[in-house]
Amino acid sequence: MGETKWYWAILDGWTMSVRSLKHIFREAESLVMAIGLPVAIMIMFVYVFGGAIQTGTDYVNYVVPGVIITCVGFGSSIIALSVTQDMVSGLFERFRTMPLLPSSLMVGHVIGGFVRNVIATTVAILVAFLIGFQPDAGWLEWLGAAGVLTLFMLSISWVFVVFGLLVKSVEAANAITFPMLFLPYLSSAFVPTETMPSWLHAFAENQPMTPLIETLRGLLLGTPIGHNHWLMIAWFGGLLIVSMITATLLFKRRKSE
Repeated sequence: MGETKWYWAILDGWTMSVRSLKHIFREAESLVMAIGLPVAIMIMFVYVFGGAIQTGTDYVNYVVPGVIITCVGFGSSIIALSVTQDMVSGLFERFRTMPLLPSSLMVGHVIGGFVRNVIATTVAILVAFLIGFQPDAGWLEWLGAAGVLTLFMLSISWVFVVFGLLVKSVEAANAITFPMLFLPYLSSAFVPTETMPSWLHAFAENQPMTPLIETLRGLLLGTPIGHNHWLMIAWFGGLLIVSMITATLLFKRRKSE
């Protein structure tokens, strides 16, 4: 009996994932936005602001890890809009009349967002190489960076599922994602935190994006990581667990309404 339940859970999750993947390529504008905006930000910072910002290294090398994180954030934020759209359109209600595991609806959005992020991040890294990015990483470091990004992608995707379930309109879903997307700009992503005012420096050093970016920067560029990798795991591992539980509870609440 338990094996049968797991079989249907996997099958339902796969079905909803395929649905989300089809939407990625049918609605190409969301994929283009997820790729184009971070790439535009990277080019702007490197060529417009890079000459005025002193980081102790080539600015393109310094800024790329932060751009990658920004890229993932933009790609994941679309999940909140998709979840809300499915809720307000009544699609979730129609799916509930079918023999589908309810959690598969959310899993499908997360997997679709994950694939979109992998595509967008790969393109952003390739563009970074074209404009002079020179990482000092072997295959083990690249594998570690992939693991870090996977944890971040999954945790942030579930956070945006929660956002999508909290609101009742697509416009509100778009607005509620903004604070999360703004966090990389208040971290060490684009400038060293030491250059910030004391009150902002304290926030930038103790918010989750900074240990994430410093861990990624250390893996790719060989800069000191210190305790940042443990802080990153604690932040985003905890965020993944909490957001998955919260999303499940919110989904059940919306189901009972």
